[in-house]
Amino acid sequence: MIDLPKFFRQDKNISSGSVYPLLPLRDIVVFPSMVAPLFVGRSKSVSALTSAMNTDKNIFLVTQKNAGVDNPSEKDLNMVGTLGTILQLLKLPDGTVKALVEGKTRGRIVNFVHNEEFFQVEIEPFVEQELLATEDSALSRAIIEIFKEYARLNKSISKDLADNVSSTSNPSQLADTIASHLPFKIKDKQCLLETGSLSKRLSILLGLIKSEIEIYKIEQKIKGRVKNQMEQTKKNYYLTEQMRAIKKEMGQDEDFGDELKELEKRIKRKKMSREASEKARQEFKKLAMMTPMSAEATVVRNYIEWMIGLPWFERSKVRSDLEEAEVILNEDHYGLEKPKERILEYLAVQSLVKKIRGPILCFVGPPGVGKTSLAKSVARATGRKFLRISLGGVRDEAEIRGHRRTYIGAMPGKIIQSLKKAGVNNPVFCLDEVDKMSMDFRGDPSAALLEVLDPEQNNSFNDHYLDVDYDLSDVLFITTANTLPDIPLPLQDRMEIIRLPGYTEYEKY
Repeated sequence: MIDLPKFFRQDKNISSGSVYPLLPLRDIVVFPSMVAPLFVGRSKSVSALTSAMNTDKNIFLVTQKNAGVDNPSEKDLNMVGTLGTILQLLKLPDGTVKALVEGKTRGRIVNFVHNEEFFQVEIEPFVEQELLATEDSALSRAIIEIFKEYARLNKSISKDLADNVSSTSNPSQLADTIASHLPFKIKDKQCLLETGSLSKRLSILLGLIKSEIEIYKIEQKIKGRVKNQMEQTKKNYYLTEQMRAIKKEMGQDEDFGDELKELEKRIKRKKMSREASEKARQEFKKLAMMTPMSAEATVVRNYIEWMIGLPWFERSKVRSDLEEAEVILNEDHYGLEKPKERILEYLAVQSLVKKIRGPILCFVGPPGVGKTSLAKSVARATGRKFLRISLGGVRDEAEIRGHRRTYIGAMPGKIIQSLKKAGVNNPVFCLDEVDKMSMDFRGDPSAALLEVLDPEQNNSFNDHYLDVDYDLSDVLFITTANTLPDIPLPLQDRMEIIRLPGYTEYEKY
């Protein structure tokens, strides 16, 4: 194989040893013959522009290796850039400066000249390896033809630009013109700027344009697919479906948004029962496949938030000091010796067996004799949180067991709602006025309460909304009532009745 002669061209606009102010650029690569507006806010950059304007208006434009660096050093800058001329400089009201620059020629940094106010560099001409005539003609023709194809597909390419590219005879200028107008990545543009071999530069450019054509065709295919699936009036729905179609085209499994990723982390961190954890993960997978604006997505999201918010294993530290409990009961209530004695016996048994497996305490007495306050004292004596719900007038079973998620505005029952507010799974839970519940066509709440209060069943309480078992066995339930006959017999069988006498004439007056 015969080695063909190689020719080199050197930019004559730069003489060796020339010193210019340097302007670091973040997200743009300026090519020769390219006019670009730049918004400058960093003090060093403003000083460099001011110095250039006060001399010959020439400034060396170099792209940073990492756009996120706010205060770049020498090692953060690429060594090859473009010598440009400042066409216009305008100071804006917010203190930033708008500069209009035109790229002239490539240059390479030889040395950084010490300057405290701004970067100043010594540059040398960039040597460019020219092409043979036949190679020049073949590569240029191929690039012009493929650019015409891209311009036919992408209507944003102006006719003037297409005509300008077609009429350009200089291969280096051809490459720079196309590279400055097409949406290549910054690293690809910098590679084109730094490549000295025209043959290699044009080959790289040819491959990049082909990639852009393929990407544009895929985008159009995705837009067409999504457009057939949506209504013209639902812009948000269209955008979401377009993202899903892009993921499908790229072969990705699931690329969660920031909000979904955070929700997934919370599900993983939350300690739940195995059944609840599996249910939450299943619902999360459904949510990930839904459009955020749909009503069903809101329902699923609320359900997951309820599952995460419940105290599955969080609990208060229970005190078992009976002497302290007796002191607290005596501080809070005068008299009531027999009820307080029975409460202390009950607490003593619980502290021995370490498990709440006895009958439910039920305080029965006239209004105002201290039934609810006695339950509060039990909570304070044992170091548990105190919850209370009034069952007077409740006639809907859903108040206890919640609504199924098929209903609009469905929520868990009052038992689960109260436990979420408490944040622990072992509070003292006072069910006030159990004798005043009633029933109608919506069900019997007293029957639903059986599962809550029965020690043999409440370790797997099933709320209709959650649809998974929740353990209520660590909750210390206390009920109150005014009259015993009005309490349903099945509930009475599960309770230990403690009667609180009414006030004597002396206590009343």
